[in-house]
Amino acid sequence: MTTSPFGRVLTAMVTPMSPRGEVDDAGVDALVEHLLATGHDGLVVNGTTGESSTLTDDESIAVVCRVADHVAGRARVVAGCGSNDTAHAVHMAGRAVEAGADALLLVSPYYNKPTQPGLVAHCRAVADATDLPVMLYDIPGRTGIPFATETLLALAEHPRILAVKDAKGDLAASTRVMAATDLLWFSGEDALTLPLLAIGAVGTVSVVGHVAGAQYRAMVEAVDRGDLPEALRLHRGLVPVVDAIMSPSQGAIMAKAALVELGVIEHATVRLPLLESPPEHLEALRAALATLPAPTDA
Repeated sequence: MTTSPFGRVLTAMVTPMSPRGEVDDAGVDALVEHLLATGHDGLVVNGTTGESSTLTDDESIAVVCRVADHVAGRARVVAGCGSNDTAHAVHMAGRAVEAGADALLLVSPYYNKPTQPGLVAHCRAVADATDLPVMLYDIPGRTGIPFATETLLALAEHPRILAVKDAKGDLAASTRVMAATDLLWFSGEDALTLPLLAIGAVGTVSVVGHVAGAQYRAMVEAVDRGDLPEALRLHRGLVPVVDAIMSPSQGAIMAKAALVELGVIEHATVRLPLLESPPEHLEALRAALATLPAPTDA
């Protein structure tokens, strides 16, 4: 069975908040326990779904510290440290180490759109800053810049750059990199988790995993044992909830709404410029949650 310093079934955690928009420490604890109880062996903190762009540095590190303390070795804690300022990303990587993170998630610099050589230099600088393993995050729809195949091949030579969270949606490019490197591949797009597992990914960093962790764990295990029909059953059964969480607005918004529906957290508060789900989105979400497939065949 494949092993990974990041875990294999991870969810990019939302950051629970009070109605006033403050980080809800009790909500963080409750969410961690929920995720650990539903098949996760890794948790991503301060990723996009954690609203990292509207958390202060101190808030971000406090959440990493709280999650690491609460997990207490039961899963890997992967801390987002990405920034469009390399010096800031290096700084946050160092603080994540002090907070108890086991690994780092590094998104490509957003908005300023560096060249591919600049992207390589940025990632190497962050990876050089600590001894933690690094997972690159390729999501050009948000950052405006993809990791080119040649860039990933170059970065794979770094001893601490060990994985990619793939939200680019280019299965051919993913295959080329997996064939040419030892990088561990993770689905970063819930609708493509099974296709990516089928071509060699080792796991997932999910948003829908907030409510379907057991199903994604079962899918990974089904692929491991070569049971494609079972993996396909789960994949197809998850379509309604994937659509309900990822399509109407934004993953963090709908994941928080889903967690409130399940009674895991108390409030679906998000920080501006995000807004909470309108009634019609909640109605579709409730209907989708009712269709979640059983993690294993009856």
